[in-house]
Amino acid sequence: MEESNVDGKGTVIDPTKARHAIVKSGRIEEMSGLIDVKTHLNLDYPDHRITTCVITQKFEKGAKVRFGKEGLAFAIVNRAAFDHYGPVDFTRRYFDMVEAVTEYHEANKKEVTTS
Repeated sequence: MEESNVDGKGTVIDPTKARHAIVKSGRIEEMSGLIDVKTHLNLDYPDHRITTCVITQKFEKGAKVRFGKEGLAFAIVNRAAFDHYGPVDFTRRYFDMVEAVTEYHEANKKEVTTS
């Protein structure tokens, strides 16, 4: 979570601005787009709920993550951020994501070969 989105008590201000990221050597190496509220903040879908976030300077490759006395610094997602969004068909969503990523890569491949 970008540190500008964490209050003085270590609570996430707006959890919809969270992203998945890969941290390596204390810096963001890779990151995704914003989380999906219907899975990450859904009381009806507990398997993928976001409850804590690593705090980082900014959401950009190479940005430093914050450290505390015992390792990575974390922010807590307030329980009030969660709501009932209904059941989630994870398998369908997974296949839709794979299809979208495949289409994205195919479109970029065509763009590279025609350039």
